[in-house]
Amino acid sequence: MTADSTSPVRKRVLLAKPRGYCAGVDRAVQTVEEALKLYGAPVYVRKQIVHNKHVVTTLEARGAIFVEENEEVPEGSTVVFSAHGVAPEVHEQARERNLKAIDATCPLVTKVHHEAKRFAAEDYDILLIGHEGHEEVIGTAGEAPAHIQLVDGPEDVENVVVRDPAKVVWLSQTTLSVDETMETVARLKTRLPLLQSPPSDDICYATSNRQHVIKEIAPECDVVIVVGSTNSSNSVRLVEVALGAGARAGHLVDYASEIKDEWLEGATTVGVSSGASVPDDLVMEVLAHLAERGFGEVTEFTTAEERLTFSLPQELRRDMKAAAAARG
Repeated sequence: MTADSTSPVRKRVLLAKPRGYCAGVDRAVQTVEEALKLYGAPVYVRKQIVHNKHVVTTLEARGAIFVEENEEVPEGSTVVFSAHGVAPEVHEQARERNLKAIDATCPLVTKVHHEAKRFAAEDYDILLIGHEGHEEVIGTAGEAPAHIQLVDGPEDVENVVVRDPAKVVWLSQTTLSVDETMETVARLKTRLPLLQSPPSDDICYATSNRQHVIKEIAPECDVVIVVGSTNSSNSVRLVEVALGAGARAGHLVDYASEIKDEWLEGATTVGVSSGASVPDDLVMEVLAHLAERGFGEVTEFTTAEERLTFSLPQELRRDMKAAAAARG
């Protein structure tokens, strides 16, 4: 029996969960918000607090001023360091300029910094897997520049030179593709069989979780739309992972208005996710946009529950406590 050719095509959305804000991003954004409340505007932020256009413009509207370097911050002012982490010299520059520095580095990035310092102190060669020029890589490499060399993907493995093949360890940027990183490690191990691994996984739980759920839904999707900014490593990786896992097409957008109708032509199943620095109201706008185009049926596909939270930076907590005590 053939289906009635006039019957409407069933259009649906598979909504990935986990998606959006991770604990480190939530903490970093909250740090700027609380600093503005406590100290008043302006509060300076070195680099983008997180890699998301909407978050940055929203905080700018509240009085945050984003700068590239400490020297742009007036002496004696408050500066927040971004979630991606900074090299020790950045802290030193802040002290020299008498800046009140609040470090919003994600604790999972700080963990990689500690690993770098520890292995450097033991005179290891450290192979840092990551993307050249990314703020997180610059910050981690700055902890032990004499010991760290960057390995930018599997193709870069042949360029690695170490002093002692028995004393080498790999670390990684926290927002990489899990699969590509493991491919890089496998290639490194064929060249360096005694290569040691970090004490615990450097790729953060949120990056892994978001990639895992997108892999699960991608084979069913005609198109996957990831909400996130082009400078967000984990958001860009989500599109790559979706395509690698079988999605017919994948696109990265900051806002629902960027979705082109031709992307949806002939599609019956659209996957939706968002990077770890994306507020969920942007995802809801994408769902509303898709619903207007017939994709009203939404099924949330969940592969993990995330309950991790991080406390605010201690410098900020201390000042908030003092201010509360002063108010009586």
